[in-house]
Amino acid sequence: MPSDRHERLLSMRDERRFIDDTDVEIAIGEVDNSQLVPLLEEFVHLPRGRHRTLHLRSLLIGLHLCTQDTGGKIVLERVTDILYFRISPRLRALLGVPDYEDHDQGFEAAYAVVRRLFHAMKDAMNPSPLPPNGHLSRAEANALTTAADIDDLAERERRLALFTEFVLDASVRPLHTLLSELAEVSLGIDATPVRTFSRGRRTKGPELATDPDAGWYVRDGDHRDPDAPVSESMRPTPPPAKPGKAQAAEDKKKTSLRKKYLFGFDAHLIVTRDAEHDAVLLDNGTPNPDVLPALVLGVALDKPGQRPAYNGLKILDRLRDRGYKPGYLAGDRAYNNSEPEEWQLPVRAMGYKPVYDYRADQLGRQGGTQGAILVEGRWYCPSMPEPLINATIDLHAERIDRETWVRLIAARRGYRLMPKQNADDEGYQRMMCPAEAGKAQCTIKQHTMGRGIHLPLVDPEPSPVGPLKICRQKAITVSPEAGAKHWQALEYGGPEWQKVYFRLRNSVEGYNGYAKNPLAEGIESAGSRRIRGIAAQTILLAFQLAHANRRKIRKWLDTLALGGERPRRRTHHRRPTKERKTWTPTGHLAPVA
Repeated sequence: MPSDRHERLLSMRDERRFIDDTDVEIAIGEVDNSQLVPLLEEFVHLPRGRHRTLHLRSLLIGLHLCTQDTGGKIVLERVTDILYFRISPRLRALLGVPDYEDHDQGFEAAYAVVRRLFHAMKDAMNPSPLPPNGHLSRAEANALTTAADIDDLAERERRLALFTEFVLDASVRPLHTLLSELAEVSLGIDATPVRTFSRGRRTKGPELATDPDAGWYVRDGDHRDPDAPVSESMRPTPPPAKPGKAQAAEDKKKTSLRKKYLFGFDAHLIVTRDAEHDAVLLDNGTPNPDVLPALVLGVALDKPGQRPAYNGLKILDRLRDRGYKPGYLAGDRAYNNSEPEEWQLPVRAMGYKPVYDYRADQLGRQGGTQGAILVEGRWYCPSMPEPLINATIDLHAERIDRETWVRLIAARRGYRLMPKQNADDEGYQRMMCPAEAGKAQCTIKQHTMGRGIHLPLVDPEPSPVGPLKICRQKAITVSPEAGAKHWQALEYGGPEWQKVYFRLRNSVEGYNGYAKNPLAEGIESAGSRRIRGIAAQTILLAFQLAHANRRKIRKWLDTLALGGERPRRRTHHRRPTKERKTWTPTGHLAPVA
């Protein structure tokens, strides 16, 4: 009989599985301590009319619980199920979540409430004038962009940056004290591609995709879509190029779709890492508790390859208010190939010490000031021998081997200008001639001669105009603008540079892989964020990264052997690696067989 069949099927249906009250109370504490609710109440102005039955605080708690329940993914249907049907009646009453009937109509009514509130929150932080979920024509998109209020878009972008900062800051709160105790907080920055829940359209087709803020990620070069029109942007038009710089051509060769393998965004991530220590295991096979795990502190989304310097500075500017003392900062070439006014000078003004790698055409001599020469990011005596200046160029051309290159890089130290004092508030710094600093002997400065054969002998070539300024004086004042594009805080290729650059770059790349794990957050997958638009994608990605931070901290704590006790879980065995001294810059070198 049908009734018997219905009874059997009904018995097969699972009962509601309530979330433990302790987990809910932890989520309530996380949201309340994050100060997100007061932040959102400043600008999420709900329309007048019918009383809202769900508060912003409850929605944020539901988003947090959803990441814990799904392993780092957010689906609004799951958020609805958690808030209205999987929390105990006592806590639902505490959060002001009304009761709905546990059937299809009741669920749809509750889901509509969650969806409307999420979109109201998202719209208040949406920095794009283009609506998602529809195929806009290019004419419509251009009209909307032209008519948009630039100041209003900038304010919404500021709100979105604040929101992501608060979400990520809450996830690393357990380690705030330990981070503040560090002498310096060093950072690695990188842009990693993430898909959006939208199918990409032809770059020069008549219509935009249903996520008009996204773009094609190209495997080669700077990852920007070369087929995209130069003027296509959801942001205000950037300032015109400087005189003498050629504008990008409109009629570029079409790029194969095989290279445009992803339609989505560049997620610019800033990851903190202890640059002074390696995360090696102790003798008992457990992590060193003095070395904190790599954690993401900031994120910003943009079209692939677009404005890396702008997005990086937007995150760094928000980090200044957290009380961390700035340390080393390493990123890939997309950042240090920006204009100095857009990246290098602001980064140094914030107190960070940049560490760079260079393209093959940027090696060797890079500039000069007052006679001193800039070679791969550092100031040197103008009479430094050419084999030392061109050491990395010769390595790239396979004219020397790596062992010879290491010796030549070490020999540069005797010709390096030495700081006489720290840089002032405006970035100006007094730099001493290496002979005056006791690092070399110079025939022009006779009082530096006879110090021993262990010091290099500098013998400048005669000049009809006389010695250069650095050779006439004991020291010169170097402005921050001099050599700003390529200057860096460490000697390129030296042991300290290898340690710091290697650690920071590998940490941010490792975190990308950690958060992209399909068994966890899976941030690259489009299915883990099923709401279109740059604001929605940023909000959901921030919660995913916050979950990855908590997962990383929890795993780190569980693998520590504290107080003589065994760790709660085993530590993954690391593959054997080469000694650090054998590592050399390989970004522009062919791999060794």
